[in-house]
Amino acid sequence: MRSSSIANIFHLGVKELRGLLRDPIMLILILYVFTAAIYIAGTAVPEPVYNAPIAVVDEDQSALSSRIVAAFQPPQFAPPRYVWIDEADAGLDAGIYTFVPNVPPNFQRDVLAGRSPAIQLNVDATRMTQAFTGSGYIQQIITDEVQTFLTQTRGTSQTPVELVMRMRFNPNLEEEWFASLMEIINVVTILSIVLTGAALIREREHGTIEHLLVMPVTPAEIMIAKIWSMALVVLIGAGLALTVVIERVLQVTVQGSVGLWLCCTALHLAATTSMGIFLATLARSMPQFGLLLVMTLMPLQLLSGGMTPRESMPELVQHVMLAAPTTHFVSASQAILYRGAGLDIVWPQFVTLLAIGAVFFVIALMRFRKTLALAG
Repeated sequence: MRSSSIANIFHLGVKELRGLLRDPIMLILILYVFTAAIYIAGTAVPEPVYNAPIAVVDEDQSALSSRIVAAFQPPQFAPPRYVWIDEADAGLDAGIYTFVPNVPPNFQRDVLAGRSPAIQLNVDATRMTQAFTGSGYIQQIITDEVQTFLTQTRGTSQTPVELVMRMRFNPNLEEEWFASLMEIINVVTILSIVLTGAALIREREHGTIEHLLVMPVTPAEIMIAKIWSMALVVLIGAGLALTVVIERVLQVTVQGSVGLWLCCTALHLAATTSMGIFLATLARSMPQFGLLLVMTLMPLQLLSGGMTPRESMPELVQHVMLAAPTTHFVSASQAILYRGAGLDIVWPQFVTLLAIGAVFFVIALMRFRKTLALAG
C-alpha cells in the first residue's frame, strides 16, 4: 500500500472520530453501553430462587417435620412461617407466599414404618422462574432431611457411590459473572455495527458523501478509514469496561488474558464493522437502518451460543450460524474470559474470524463502490 493511501486512510479516520465527537447522542450511547448497561446486566438478573417467601402447614408437629422446616434457610428462602391451611390458601391468593408445603398428620410415624407418605406442596406458579426452580430445591431439601433422619434412627448406612461435586471457573455460581461478560460481548457486536452504519448514513444525510467523491481517494480507503476509526472506539471502550466496570466494580474474576481477548475482539470488529457498512448501503435513512439492525442483531445474539448452547439448537441452525462472526467470537470469548484459554486453544476461532472478516469486507466494499457510483 502506498504511503499516500495510508495517509488518506489515517486522515479520513481522524475525520470520522471528529464527527463522532460532535454527535452527543452517539457519545451518550457509547458511554451508556460500556458502563451502565454492563453494570445493570450484571446486577439486575436475580438468582432463580432468592429470599422466596415460604410458609409451612405442619399438621404432624414431630421432630422430623420441625427438622424439615428448619432446613428452609436464606438466601434461597425467607424464614418460614407456620400457618393453618386456610391461611395458606389466602396467602397464596394474595401473593404473600410463593411456597406452602403441607406436612400431613402422622408423617414421621409413617416414614419410620416404611410407608411412603406424601407432602403436598402448594406453589404460586405465577412467579414462574422461582416456582419451577424452587420446587426442585424444596423436593431435594425434604428428601435429604428425611434420609438423614432415617440414617440417624436406623444406624449409618454406607452408600455404594459417593458423588463429590466441584464447580469449575465459577465456584459460587454467581450469575453476574456470566451476565456481565455476555453483555460486553453483545455490546461489542451491537455498537460496532451501529457506529459504522450510522457514520455512513450521517454523511449521506449531511451531503458530505459528495465531497468525498471529488477527492483523490478510493472507495477502499474511505471504507477502511470508517472501519479502523469506529473499531478503535469500540475496542477502547471494551477494554476499559472489562478492566474497570467488570473486574473492579462488579468484582468479576476474568480467568484469561485481557490482551488476548482484545485481539480476538479486533478480528471480530473487522467483520461486524464491514457488516455495518453493508447494511448502511442497503438503507436510505436512519429509520430503515434501525429496522435492518433488528432483523440482523436478534438472530446474531440468540443463535450464536451466548444465550443458549449451540448443541441444543437444531443442526441446520448450528451449520448456518457458522457463517456468522458472533458464533466464533462468543466461543473464543467464553474460552478466554471464563476458562482462561490461551492462543493454543482458540487459534481456530481466530483464523475463522479473520476469514469471515475478509469475506465480509470484500462484499461490503463491492456494495459500497456500487453505492458511490450511483451517488456520483
